Amino acid sequence: MYSASSPYRIITVCTGNICRSPMAKLMLTEAFDAGGLGGAVVVDSAGTTSYEAGHPIDPRAARVLSAHRIRSEGHIARSWRPEWFRERDLILALDVDHYGWLHEAAPDSETLAKIRMLRSFDPAVVGRSTLDLGIEDPWYGGHHDFDVTWDLIRAAVPGIVAHTREALAARQHAQQHDPQQVRSIS
Repeated sequence: MYSASSPYRIITVCTGNICRSPMAKLMLTEAFDAGGLGGAVVVDSAGTTSYEAGHPIDPRAARVLSAHRIRSEGHIARSWRPEWFRERDLILALDVDHYGWLHEAAPDSETLAKIRMLRSFDPAVVGRSTLDLGIEDPWYGGHHDFDVTWDLIRAAVPGIVAHTREALAARQHAQQHDPQQVRSIS
């Protein structure tokens, strides 16, 4: 059960939670804060594996974020927990393998509806196949690959913010019409 005052919860998911998903988390957090939604939205991140659990953000990801005045020092990698399927309103996969992994692990159709490719919110790629929406792992590359990752995430951020505004408005509308029980609307 949710109330209109419950935050809208988004989680970004990649492999190890040291590159793509923390970049997306921090970029989205910055965008929600700048858009006046910081108190209404909580963004976190996780990896589909525990390979990097407990490690800080990749220094190359931190460099890109820092160049755009986004701090990342507090990030500690962690792996996905099954209860997050229920506790999150929007689950954003950064690449097709994460999307597939989340779909296979999802407990029900309600949860499946929460899972989206992060780039599906980029207007330049709307309507493309899920297979075309992945962001390749920059970990295997160099600084340029992290810049590309920044650009791909950044292109989707306004769409995610708009989607979240709509979901929050729908939640508030539902709360006004049935204050006893409000379901998450994603």
